[in-house]
Parts: sequence; structure tokens; C-alpha cells
Amino acid sequence: MSGIQYPSLKEGAAIGVTAPSSGVEGNLHHLLERARERLNASGFQVRYGDTAWTQNKAKSAPAAKRAQEFNAMIQDAGVDLIIPPWGGELLIEMVEQVEWDNLPCKWVLGYSDLSVLLLAITLKTGIATAHGSNLVDLRGETLDETTAMWRSVLSAGAGTSVVQHSSRLYQKAWQFDHPNVFNLTEPTFWRTMMPDGAPAVGGQVRFQGRLLGGCIDVIRHLIGTPYGDVKRFTDAFIPGEQVLWYLENCELNTADVRRSLVQMKLAGWFENCSGLLFGRSPANRPVENYTIEDVFRDLAQELGLPVVYDIDCGHVPPQITFINGAYAEVEVDVEAGRGTVTQHFS
Repeated sequence: MSGIQYPSLKEGAAIGVTAPSSGVEGNLHHLLERARERLNASGFQVRYGDTAWTQNKAKSAPAAKRAQEFNAMIQDAGVDLIIPPWGGELLIEMVEQVEWDNLPCKWVLGYSDLSVLLLAITLKTGIATAHGSNLVDLRGETLDETTAMWRSVLSAGAGTSVVQHSSRLYQKAWQFDHPNVFNLTEPTFWRTMMPDGAPAVGGQVRFQGRLLGGCIDVIRHLIGTPYGDVKRFTDAFIPGEQVLWYLENCELNTADVRRSLVQMKLAGWFENCSGLLFGRSPANRPVENYTIEDVFRDLAQELGLPVVYDIDCGHVPPQITFINGAYAEVEVDVEAGRGTVTQHFS
């Protein structure tokens, strides 16, 4: 039994919306209103903080105000979980002002820049956090099967398991007036690079471990800080267990992805690792013919581990809800390009 603490989403839960990274500009406030309408109609109560409605100089508010509102909201007994409106750029400014000794066991859900806060919470406290849809992604008239799983995953609770499957289709281009938010048009296909650096050509690939991860652009900046101490986390909360990393790239070219992964390796983040998952990316621009497949080949060979990529995670929706701290079993049908992630809240 690990030392991970798992929150559980209850019927009629109150969702607190605060913006520890970016808030929403005035001309997009209708997105917040639509999300509130949809979530209220689904039985939730949505409570907005002031920072959700403001945005200036690449942030919703100064770091002190963002931290104060987050601390107050997560400690409020009348708020059951936190879902920020979306990611942004400068969440890392407020991390040191989080009241780490007073964090209750509540879900925080999001991705992109929010993954800095999610990963830091789990690494420092052992409280599970949820990497998945942001609030504005939940405003659609209906949700696709992959996105809709956020509710089932967060409702599961300690001692249970939940299974998620790769999507059928993913979104290549945004259609901002789409009634269901995501414009899913392209067939999903998970790909696997084997430990010898060769692409998998058939059969099943399986591995398991404790999930940790997020947006590589931003979580790399936790390395060397008190908020990115992976070794302390593994020793304190999952002693003797392996880590299964899931990562996704928002804006980095392939050389920057490579530099970031080497830094993670040198920092010990990949010690006792069982495998790596990488989300589809809108970036991954080659540098002098150095492609993202080359990056994954180099990583797989260096670590002697399987690397599965083009999975449902990150900035090319839809995405699986990954729980930092959960024990996960990943299975990929190589020929079909289909994947299954089973998460155990143990």
C-alpha cells in the first residue's frame, strides 16, 4: 500500500474556479458563463474567484493574489475541487506562496501550465492530482467519450480502479464555434518505440508504474527546486516502486525537447522508471533533420525502456485523465495503434 492520498468527487460537488496561471480576458468571458451553465446542469455548483475573470501581462493577477485566492479556495470547506479555467505561462511564480502545510485532500484538475502545480502538489504532499481537461473544455453541449471520463475517474475513490481507452478520433485543428468544443476528425494511433530504438511492429506492449508527468515545457523548471524532488517523493510515498512518466510538448522544437529530457535524466527523474508516454503535439518542429522520432529513439535506447507516443494527452485533444500518484498499467496493441490505461487508486 502506498502513501498516496486520493480525493473523491461526490455528486453535487462545488467546483472552485481560480486562475493560478492565466485568467480569461473580457471578450472571452462567455466561455466561463457557458462552462458554468453546462456544469450546473450536470449537478455541480460552480464558484468563480476574481482571478478567473482577469488577464494582463501573461497572468491573471500578481503572484501573491493568485496564491492567496488558491489557498483560500482549496482550504474552503464549501469547495470540493478546483478546476482552473485553463493554463497559461507563469504559474511557477506563485508556487512558493502555496500554503503547502495546509492543503486538504481535494482534486485539482487541469493541464498545460497547470501541470506545474499538479506535479508539485503530488511530489510534496503525496496527494493525487488530475491531469486532464481544463474548465473551458467542459462547456460543450456533449462531451466525447475520452473527455467525459474525467468525472468517472475523479469519482472513483481510494481502493478502486478505472479503465480508459485511447480515443477513436483526435482534433487536428480548432473550430472555436464547435458545439461540442472539440473538432475530432483524425484517426488516433498510438505508436511505440522499443528499448532497442526500433519501432514496435506487432504484438502487445505492456508496462506499469506510478504515474507522474505533465507539460514538459513547464514542469522541467521544477528541477532543482523543493517542488520537483522526485527522489524524496518516491522514498516517502512509493518506496521500492517504479515511476511511469507521461509527458506532452506544447511549443518546443525537437532540440529543446531533447535538452529537456536529458536534463530530467541527469536530475534523476528517470531513475526506477518503467516506461514513458508522450502526448500528440502541435509543435515537435525538426531541427536539422532531427525529428521527434529521433528524440524518442535516443531516449528509448539510453534508458532501455519503451516509449509510447501520440497518446491522448495534452494540447491536441481529447485527452485521458491521468492521475499523478496512481498505479497504472498500460497496454498497447501495436498493430491496431490502440491503448488502454488502467489506473489503481491504491
